[in-house]
Amino acid sequence: MKKITLIALILGLLSSCEESFLETTPTTSVSSSSILASVGNAEASINGIHRMLYQQWESSQDMGGYAGMMIAMDAMGEDLVFPINQWYSNSVYRWTVHRNVNALWDFYPYDFMYQVINNANIVINGIDGIAGVQKDKDRVKAEALTYRAWAHFFLVQLYAKRYVPGAANTQLGVPLMLKSSTVPQPRATVEEVYAQVNKDLDDAIVLFAGTAERANKSHFNANVANGIKARVLLTQGNWIAAATAAAAARSGYSLMSNAEYKAGFNSATNPEWIWGSIMSADQTIYFYSYFAFMSYNFNAGAVRTCPKCINSLLYAKISATDVRKGLWHPTEKTGTVKEVVLPTASFTRYNYMNTKFAVVDYTSSVGDVVMMRAAEMYLIEAEAYARAGQDGKAQDALYTLVVNRNPSYVKSTSTGQTLIDEIMVQRRVELWGEGFRFLDLKRLNLPLDRTGANHVVAQMNVATVPVGDKLWQWLIPQKEMDTNPVMVQNEL
Repeated sequence: MKKITLIALILGLLSSCEESFLETTPTTSVSSSSILASVGNAEASINGIHRMLYQQWESSQDMGGYAGMMIAMDAMGEDLVFPINQWYSNSVYRWTVHRNVNALWDFYPYDFMYQVINNANIVINGIDGIAGVQKDKDRVKAEALTYRAWAHFFLVQLYAKRYVPGAANTQLGVPLMLKSSTVPQPRATVEEVYAQVNKDLDDAIVLFAGTAERANKSHFNANVANGIKARVLLTQGNWIAAATAAAAARSGYSLMSNAEYKAGFNSATNPEWIWGSIMSADQTIYFYSYFAFMSYNFNAGAVRTCPKCINSLLYAKISATDVRKGLWHPTEKTGTVKEVVLPTASFTRYNYMNTKFAVVDYTSSVGDVVMMRAAEMYLIEAEAYARAGQDGKAQDALYTLVVNRNPSYVKSTSTGQTLIDEIMVQRRVELWGEGFRFLDLKRLNLPLDRTGANHVVAQMNVATVPVGDKLWQWLIPQKEMDTNPVMVQNEL
């Protein structure tokens, strides 16, 4: 692996004009001895990773930490529609940059996640030797283990072939980095990566059990670790274990009310949120914010001219009595009655535009970004039980979620594939814009199909991608190939 430096924990404030943005100071090496000088320093290092999730990356406006990757994962699916060319529609939406070894977008997730892993490794491998209260050390180590698992899991989903449930999964995965080291590492198998991810999460869950309550929802706890484990197990086709982990993850979290559902998805105070990136007004992140792209009302070019829209075919599947039906607006551009109240006349309307994501103040892009919700866990339970043939439990989990969104919903009596199809539609609607669709298509070995909907043919470049195509694998970035003599490239 190439040498990976630690992210600086202090932001550099740079003056900016219209559509410029805050940048971080250059990345700098921070000695391991400094991080491991005290439990407080180790905790500060973990807090630095929390901040990385929404910091700008590579000086690019569309690379706002992990939040930028969330947008990319939906942009590569069929449910997020770009009415005109704007940022993500010029890159990942077109399915080209992830297949260009020199493209910044191909490098960005790889570089980001291995920096997370490097920072986590310093804490994991050194904190036991620090003097301090054991439960405090356990909590910090558990967070670091969770981050290491989460990052490896994301990497292997992008840069390797999909995990095939029931198979040996000896296909090349990604390098497993378990130490802070500059020694080049070969690619582990996909099975080896998943085994380590599960071990890290199991170890974290045990350590969290004896620790105090977390400071806020930007931090990890046993609920979050169980939620990530539920995602991993679902990808592996370990259905019952996935459902069990999902139930543990949502324990203590209630589904939001319909009024809360329409509040803009911008506050971690929402009772349904299990994990989120939390920002305050003095942490303005301007035009690389998640809300600078996904909201409908922030004063940015990517919002004013290109409000993000839902796939019209998916929208048609939403019941008229469902609160979620009102989050998208099918006749905003052509209708005579305009439902959406926009800040100024400079904001363009498009059919099927979203109002799911909103900023409180249109002059500020600050908002908490949701990373995990109880609703996702109910959907994992429903899908896992349905695929395991336990239709009754799947129907129960699905009903609990959907009747909350749609009081007129009648509990499903479907079974088998029909029930699975119903659950997957609910998953697509519920988690729209939250970073899951490309990963879902790949894990389920489903084709990409954008045809017949409101995608603009001239700008999407790729309308369909069949299962098994090499396009489903991101290429190993050339920077890694140049510095790691034992690295093997994916099929070009």
